[in-house]
Amino acid sequence: MNALACLQKYSDDRPYLPGTPAFQSVAAQYTQTLSNLPPGQTIVLAEPDPIKFLAFWIAAASTPHRLVLANPHWQTQEWQQLYTLIQPDIIIGPAPPQTQIQPSPKPMTSGRSETIDQLPTQAILIPTGGTSGQLKFAVHTWDTLRNAVTGLQQYFQTPQINSCCVLPLYHVSGLMQAVRSLVTGGQLTLHPWKSLESGIFPAPQPHSFLSLVPTQLLKLLDRREPEMIAFLQTFDAIFLGGAPAWDSLLDRARALNLPIAPTYGMTETAGQVATLKPQDFLAGHSGCGQVLPHAQITIDANSRIHIQSRSLMLGYYPAQDFTIDDLGHFDDRASLHIQGRQSDKIISGGENIFPAEVEAAIRATGLVADVCVVGLPDDRWGEIVAAAVVPASHDRSATLVDRLKLALPDRLTAYKHPKQWQIRPDLPRQPNGKLNQSIIKSWFTPAAPQR
Repeated sequence: MNALACLQKYSDDRPYLPGTPAFQSVAAQYTQTLSNLPPGQTIVLAEPDPIKFLAFWIAAASTPHRLVLANPHWQTQEWQQLYTLIQPDIIIGPAPPQTQIQPSPKPMTSGRSETIDQLPTQAILIPTGGTSGQLKFAVHTWDTLRNAVTGLQQYFQTPQINSCCVLPLYHVSGLMQAVRSLVTGGQLTLHPWKSLESGIFPAPQPHSFLSLVPTQLLKLLDRREPEMIAFLQTFDAIFLGGAPAWDSLLDRARALNLPIAPTYGMTETAGQVATLKPQDFLAGHSGCGQVLPHAQITIDANSRIHIQSRSLMLGYYPAQDFTIDDLGHFDDRASLHIQGRQSDKIISGGENIFPAEVEAAIRATGLVADVCVVGLPDDRWGEIVAAAVVPASHDRSATLVDRLKLALPDRLTAYKHPKQWQIRPDLPRQPNGKLNQSIIKSWFTPAAPQR
């Protein structure tokens, strides 16, 4: 059953998108239009309006064309890369004309040559550039996305998944919320993040799921409004992913009896492959929970994570090898714990240091609202630890660093202490909540004074 067939099972009494009665007919019209085109068209979808985006996505996913999801807020650099990789037949949304964009240099690949015409005719390409700055896409199909939904549905033993989506649909974390509701006959509420952040709530919907990244949850809790807490408590589960959540944030959420469900997954797996159920979270358990039924996770002798899953992408475009950089372990309850990323590991004087541990210690001081720890090259130590922090208050004075240094010895071994610091009003984050480390590293220089 394709996406349009799933949509056609909805009725006027229970629409897919409450409040948008014409949605089903619009999606059907788009499908008819695309069906009249020669098969194998390459379509770039960069529509900023989420309802139009979703209607066109359902149409394209139901017809024999390749669909490329694009961020409507991309700038010239990203469009240069896209036009180098893909020569689209159709562009939906406000993208600059190809004639006005100079192609960027060909990206590095694993040596395999590939053109987009070699991909399946109903491939769904989801951007996953990470922090490298080099655009690439995870190649999915309707089947891989649907398999991810089935696994989550079985894990939570729920016949329907109602979703409240505040994340961008061009990102896997937002798109999969739409797919979950569509496949299971649930209802989808599209609500602007800025509205929720300002205290404007969507209409309540029973047995619903919400997805947030940790910084979003922090912003909602910092409002300290009873109405906000009451709204968050209405969900069956609040999936928390996209970036590691820190202990103090989780402790706050647990104290407020919020149904948090920390997750582990990625664009390559069509979202989560492990999830901690809210009842286990509220009982005091930690980690990312047990592996979902559609996936298998193993951990080798070097703590590297390996994933097999029915939701796993077909590969990358442009073609390159898929390796998982995450390190982790299972506890005695078969709950997955993520230690960090191998590529993020800092080796200073022969000692291994994981940024997540240092960040957790800095957050535990209560002096910062946000933090990012990176490694910098150093002639003496090989690498040194550097930290960019956002003060918890409006005080940006240099004494903040001194206070942090005084607070850290009780929480962190000496060789893990940052040698360089930056105090910033905020840290750059991508829409999925991940920190933009390339920008943060540019704030530090080898000649920067060590405090």
